[in-house]
Amino acid sequence: MRIGLLTEGGYPYVSGDARLWCDRLVHGLAQHEFDVYALSRSEHQEDEGWIPLPPNVRRVRTAPLWMAEDDEVALGRRARRRFSEHFGELAAVLCGVPEGASDAVRSLSEGASASEADRFANALYGLAELARDEGGLAGALRSEAAVRTLERACRAPGAHRAAREARVPDLLAVAGHLERALRPLSLDWYEDDGLGAVDVCHAASGGTAVLPGLLARHFTGVPLMVTEYGVRLRTHYLTTPDAPPAVRSLLAAFQGRLAAEAYGRAEVVTAGNTHTRRWQERCGADREKLRTVYPGMDARPFTEVGESSDCADPDTLVWVGRVEPAKDLVSLLHAFAEVRRQQPRTRLRIVGAPAGPEGAAYLGHCRTLAAQLFPDEAAGPHAAGDNPVSFEEIGGPDLPVAADAYASGAVTVLSSVVEGFPVGLAEAMLCGRATVSTDVGAVVEVIGGTGLVVPPRNPRALAEACVALLRDPERRARLGAAARARALELFTVEQNIEAFHGIYLEIVSRAPVRRVVLDGAGEPLPFSVPAEAHVPVRWTAASPRLAARGGPAWAAGRPVRATTPAPAPEGAR
Repeated sequence: MRIGLLTEGGYPYVSGDARLWCDRLVHGLAQHEFDVYALSRSEHQEDEGWIPLPPNVRRVRTAPLWMAEDDEVALGRRARRRFSEHFGELAAVLCGVPEGASDAVRSLSEGASASEADRFANALYGLAELARDEGGLAGALRSEAAVRTLERACRAPGAHRAAREARVPDLLAVAGHLERALRPLSLDWYEDDGLGAVDVCHAASGGTAVLPGLLARHFTGVPLMVTEYGVRLRTHYLTTPDAPPAVRSLLAAFQGRLAAEAYGRAEVVTAGNTHTRRWQERCGADREKLRTVYPGMDARPFTEVGESSDCADPDTLVWVGRVEPAKDLVSLLHAFAEVRRQQPRTRLRIVGAPAGPEGAAYLGHCRTLAAQLFPDEAAGPHAAGDNPVSFEEIGGPDLPVAADAYASGAVTVLSSVVEGFPVGLAEAMLCGRATVSTDVGAVVEVIGGTGLVVPPRNPRALAEACVALLRDPERRARLGAAARARALELFTVEQNIEAFHGIYLEIVSRAPVRRVVLDGAGEPLPFSVPAEAHVPVRWTAASPRLAARGGPAWAAGRPVRATTPAPAPEGAR
């Protein structure tokens, strides 16, 4: 098969989202060809370059989302009218304007009332067809006419309250976001020599990455598959809490409508965990289309630690992850103060790098809090003081790799208040470590009874669970062994690749692309590439004895140099 892999801000770039699992997928399915269509998020990401690509990546095409390329397309009067109609209808749906409520924002469909989803789809594909006819819409989406169209929709009768309260800065912010999100409309990826030539479009995330797949399906009939390890609408709610209400409302409406359209058009929608799957269902995904495919993790770096019964320090708690406010290290430090009162010899190792400027500021705050809660202690009158809390990063002399961090303690702790799929928790399980976690995101689903789970933002409960495991080595060993067995069964690269391979076959068998492929004589061929072309042996010449008995016509071809045939299956001998 030929797979069109659609990414946003990730593979094949050195840094970004969904980079690791995409790379493992492409390497693991070496029997298939991949065409990568990547949307980059920043100039820095492009300057970093690509990771090494395997031979089965046939081509890579990229487009930037961080800069606006002027397509120099000047729309004529008729095209401007079409743009105003389609973009006006899109804006009307986002603002909650009923169909036909205003002459200024006209509906595209006359007669019977269309559903909100149909109105959004008609407007979206109308813009896509206009972009294809005119050679792009970048200039139109950035124009003053687009902002005025959005403003008319916000002021139209029936618009919801947040939209009616939008001011000029809000309108400019929303228009700018829509322009960036709709940039794939102006790309030349949807012809027969582009995404039209693949068998399946696989979007590696929701949001803008899905749009090329929707357009390929609309223009050429290529089936679409969507994979999400985090729903974009949920991310919007978490990352824009301080945005003006109008901006939050309109952008949430866009993300929700785009997600519903993608789920409705996709043949299969996969979620990385049940928590994400519930969000997909709430956003309109059909339960019959949903599959849960857990992230594939490389278990080999953790094998030695996981199979060893040794523990570097039975009195040490370990936290591993990105340092940011959502990880709630403040609650962890307060919980550790209670642990120290009951187990004075216990130490806490916080291992991780800060995530951006906000993470760096949060790390500084945590260091200050640790110094206040735990003044440096000395073992004797002539020894130097030492703090029982240490802040470290993977890659140093003490912790060269992640497995060393988990091996350095008896219990791994997760204290997050927001979490998707807890990768650090799965790594600790592969290392055979007992865990104490907060009940957020997919934690309970990942743990599955092999660790202790407490409510978030509850330092006392977190401390009690840690003390219970520190005082019971046998229980720690049992939980650690069960955790490793569960992780090897569910969260490895092998199961991830096998699941996607099966889904690809399911999609191609159920929704094949209807292409007419002709042979040299102009007759249609059933397959563009016959399956026997990949058999690793040469076909032998027809046997004279078989021909004399009136064998099949295909066996009477011209002689071919014989080679050693492949062994026959057991049942055929």
